[in-house]
Parts: sequence; C-alpha cells; structure tokens
Amino acid sequence: MARTRDEAASSASRKAPRAKSTASISPGAPTAPNGGSTVPDELVGRFAITDVQPTSLSGRRPAAAAVGEAVPVSATAFREGHDSLGMTLRLHRPDGTLADSMRMTPEGIGLDRWTATIRPDALGDWSFSLEAWDSPWDTWLHRATIKVPAGVDVEVELAEGSLLLVEAAAGAAVSRDEQERLRAAAHTLLSTALPVPVRLAAATDPAVTEILRAHPIRVAVTTSGPWPLRVQRRRALVGSWYEFFPRSEGARLDPSQSGTFATAAERLPAIAEMGFDVVYLPPVHPIGTVNRKGPNNTLTPGPDDPGSPWAVGSAAGGHDAIHPDLGTFEDFTAFVARAAGLGMEIALDLALQAAPDHPWVAAHPEWFTTRADGTIAFAENPPKKYQDIYPLNFDNDPEGLYKEIERIVRFWMSHGVRIFRVDNPHTKPLWVWDRLLSSIFQTDPDVLFLAEAFTRPPMMKALAQVGYQQSYTYFTWRNSSDEIRSYANELAGPSSAFMRPNFFVNTPDILPEFLQHSGDAGFAIRATLAATLSPTYGVYSGFELYEHVAVRPGSEEYLDSEKYQYRPRDWDLASRQGRTLAPYLTRLNDWRRTHPALQDLRSLRFHHSENPQVLAYSKRDGDDIMLVAITLDPAREQESTIWWDTEVLGLGERFIAHDLVTDTRWSWSRRTYVRLSPMEQVAHIIHARRA
Repeated sequence: MARTRDEAASSASRKAPRAKSTASISPGAPTAPNGGSTVPDELVGRFAITDVQPTSLSGRRPAAAAVGEAVPVSATAFREGHDSLGMTLRLHRPDGTLADSMRMTPEGIGLDRWTATIRPDALGDWSFSLEAWDSPWDTWLHRATIKVPAGVDVEVELAEGSLLLVEAAAGAAVSRDEQERLRAAAHTLLSTALPVPVRLAAATDPAVTEILRAHPIRVAVTTSGPWPLRVQRRRALVGSWYEFFPRSEGARLDPSQSGTFATAAERLPAIAEMGFDVVYLPPVHPIGTVNRKGPNNTLTPGPDDPGSPWAVGSAAGGHDAIHPDLGTFEDFTAFVARAAGLGMEIALDLALQAAPDHPWVAAHPEWFTTRADGTIAFAENPPKKYQDIYPLNFDNDPEGLYKEIERIVRFWMSHGVRIFRVDNPHTKPLWVWDRLLSSIFQTDPDVLFLAEAFTRPPMMKALAQVGYQQSYTYFTWRNSSDEIRSYANELAGPSSAFMRPNFFVNTPDILPEFLQHSGDAGFAIRATLAATLSPTYGVYSGFELYEHVAVRPGSEEYLDSEKYQYRPRDWDLASRQGRTLAPYLTRLNDWRRTHPALQDLRSLRFHHSENPQVLAYSKRDGDDIMLVAITLDPAREQESTIWWDTEVLGLGERFIAHDLVTDTRWSWSRRTYVRLSPMEQVAHIIHARRA
C-alpha cells in the first residue's frame, strides 16, 4: 500500500541521525522581498508555540499573579507529521534562578493545547518559559504498542526502543538506580528468549514510565519566552473591604459636629469582628468652602454643612493635610495602628482633583483648564455638574504635576498607608499611572492601587495593564443568570491575566436598583455572590443595615447621601433589634478565610442549572472544592436540578456535600435537586469532598 506523504516523511526522519543537543533552536525565518519576515515569530522555531497564557499585551507587560496563587499556564504547541511532542514549563524567580521545571499536560484530543500550574511563593518580577521538543520515546512507544502486537517489524521496533532506553539512562540527571532499571528494560526488549508481549511490557512498566517522564529524551528544543509575571503580595488578590466615613462615627446632627479619628477608631473592633481585612476611607483632607455642596448635592449649603470629601483642599491645606475636624497626624497614626492591631489595613482615597480654594489653584493655575471667559473649568459629566471640583490638566506642566502627585503618594506611604483607592483614574492620561505605579513598585512593591473606574471596557482594561493591582467592575449591575455568568467568565478567564476584580456591592455613589426593591434577601444574595465569585469584594457602611432608599425614583444616589452630610448610625440598636446583616457577613468572611478555593479567581466554573433563577458554580484550589447554588430571586421560592461537572472537579459520581450555611451534610451526586427560599436560605455554600 502506498504511504501518505506525512507517513513517508515520518519514516525518513526516523532513519536520519538525531541531534542529541537540547539547546534552543530558532531557525531563520523566510524573508519577504522587502527583507521582512513572512512568518509570525511564534511560528518561526522548530516547533510552533502560540496563544500563551497568562500574558498581557503579548508579553510587553507582565501578567498578574499573587504570592501563593495557583496560576494556570497554557499554550498551543504543535508540529509537522505524526511524531510526538513534549512540553516543559520553566519558572524563574526575580533573581533569574530556576524555581521549578515541570512537564505540561496535553488538554483534550487533537486540540494541541498544553497546560500546567505554577504557584510563585515570593513577591517580585518572575518569568516563565515554555519549551517544545521532539519526544522520540513517546513516538516510539505509540508506534510500538500498535505494530508489535500486530506482528509488524517486531524485532526492529524492539531494538529501537532498547536504544532509546540506553540513551535515556545516560542522562546526567538520572540516578544510579534509575540507570540500572532502564538498562534492565533495554536488555529485556532485546531478549529473544522471552515472549514478545513480555519484552514489550518492559517498556510500559510504571517504574520505567515514571523515570522517562521525569527525565525525558528531548530533541530539537524550541523555547518561547521568557514571559513576564509580576507577583504581588496576597492582598492584591484576596481581601474583604469595608468603606466608612470617619467623620460620621461619633458625629452629632444637632448641633452639627464631626466625628474624629478617635471616635472612628471605636468602630474598628466591630469591623474586624465581621472579618474584614481592609478599611477604606474617603478623602480625609480639608474640604473646600467655595461652591460647597449641601445635603443631597444641593448648591445651597448651610453654615454647618461639611461638604463633599472629594472636593479636596481649602485654606487649611491640600492633599498632604488632614481635615482639622478629624484630628491631627498623630491621631491618624493612632488610627492606622489601631486597625493594624486588629489585623486590618487602611486604604486611603487618592482623589487627584481640587476644590476651587485648594492651594494648588493659586500656586499652579497651569495645572487646570482655563475657559474662554478666564474661569477655571469645574468637573462635569453632563447632565451632572460638580461645581465644587476642578479636574487636573496634565498637558500644560506634565512634569511638575506628576512630581507633585508622586510626592503626595509617597507622603502618605510614610504615614503607614500601603493601599490606595484611586478616584476616577480614567480621567487622567495613562502615562501618569504607567510611570507612577512602576516607580512605586520598584521601591515599595507591597503598595497596592485600586482603580475606581466605572467606564468603557478598553480603558478599564488598560488601567489594569499599566499596573493597577485591583479594579472596580460592572458586577454592581449584573443581576441575571446570563449576565453574571458571562461577566464572571470574562474576569476569571482572559482578563485574569491582568485585571483583578474587586466586587463592591454598593458604594456612596451607587445604590443599585436591585437593592432598592429586593428587601433583606436581596442584600444577602448580593453579598453571597460578591464574596464567593470574587476573591476580593467590598461593602459600603450601611449595607449591613439594609439601607436602600434612593433620593428619587430612577436614581442610584442614596437619600441623605453621606457624601454631603454626617450620617451617624445606631449600630447597637440595630444589633438589639436583630435588623442587621452583620452576622451573615461575618460567616461569609470566615468561610473565605478558611477555604483557599474561595480565595481563587481563575478556577471559577459555572455548572448547568435547569432554572435560570438558580445559579450554580464552583471553585477549586487543590483538594479544597467549593460549590455554590444560589437563588437570584429575592421574592419567591425557587427550585432547580443542577448538573455538576464532577469529572472536572475531581469528585466521584457521588460526593459528600457539607453545607456551611446550615452545617448540614448530605450525599450529593452529579445530578442534584435544590430548593431555595429567600425567607429561609438564599444559597447552599458547599464544601465538597469525595465520598
């Protein structure tokens, strides 16, 4: 029978002498008439390696990772003909030393997709490289296990296998015991006194297979990389945030009096008791008096109205000053220390804008935009107007303005702040963040920045790619099953290479429509989704009290918004009346700390639910497997049959399901029926293990 061209080429390659070097091969690419390459770089090497993940901007920016995070690495690699290919992943520490080397595993059949998982254990700029190589042993084994049992070319095939085993035994990394076992197998392959099946079995002995997997024969190695990987501290990936206004804690309304850092510190133990890791403070600087806003964003403030903290700056100082009503720098230092003593960090708002009476306005008018009538332009997002805020203009004195911004950031770093929530970063040029975040990382890689940018997807993506460790997201407006699945798959999939989501359920600016009309169950649903879908999530103070009244129908602004007035809350009364979500938030945060799977982003997988009002998903980190079945309906009981992909999860047909919400254990199967009632239990949060 005539052989196909591929078969003939394969046969010819077996007869030709094989190179034994494992040096990287990068043959020259064919050239076009103009001298340029006609083949993309990833197709130039001896073997093609394409679609490497995780990468950011094709490797021009480092991909994102966190200390201890399980990071899946994948690539498409293939070759000509039918011979076997092998893949190795090499992980390098920031100092260039080799941290790990592992075989990659082919995924599926005929997809040419290879995967492995790395887990960097220190902060810094790591890298990984991928190596594709001809695997003569796997090629021979596949061929021999077909031909030898069929009685085709038996002796020559067994002889070739014996030669390969002898070659493998000569490897520098092979131990003496391993050498003896390989040589014994090689001898058995040549022992004509033994039955052919016994001789062939020597090549498939598990011990031989394990040795050759650990020390493969690698020919014509082609390298892709190094691919950069920026490893941040753990808090960049995992954390529970709590936002509150220090001026409201201990405040009085009649007569009007601000709270202080000292009175706000009294709230910290309760926040810590709920299990939050990060306390985020709106701007703590002096607030402008010119065009100050009154209650509910009015233009008619009273003499005692405090104004919006985001209108930064007055005669009392600017971004490097503290509002006199809050206290002194000594009080701020004590507040930061109190939080640290309770196991929490302080995140400070970095609002790069100015009130009309900010010292910058008089000293550096070139940092702002002057209109045709000679006035300075205030912030607008038509139809919204922010008469109390002047946006910055980076075009007139970019170097001077940049240096001032970096000075401010480093000033607050010197006062114990290691996390910044940046207000509206999408209204500043990308080069500012590229330069600033890179500069800070080089000297203080533990400092983190959260981008508060509810804006167009390309800008949100770009902010993450230039260095933001965390990003606000559209989660707040994703409510249906399809919306949540689609968006969460994007964040846990391709975007996870550079964007780390922070799922805030509400903010001082955003009271979602869902929370306005869904009752207590709606708050529990949104908290559960945020805390289990994303490794980092946040709540704004008052969420646990079910605050849900908007300033007007169709608005997402709170009535009597805390942005413009003091809002003291009676936490003790709410606790005595049992009108608080705090106990459930405490349990959610405890489960997140206990289960590594809930701290993971990339392993998120959705499972089929027959009822679109019931969402089912899982996360996994090693042996820790978490399943969530949650109702999306805050008003009515919902039931569904869920089909768990137990094969992917590493569970059997039946498994033990420990519901953390009720502390109940069941025997569940791949097909599970659930019933959820908003009045009783909005979700099953399951720790699963093999039966």
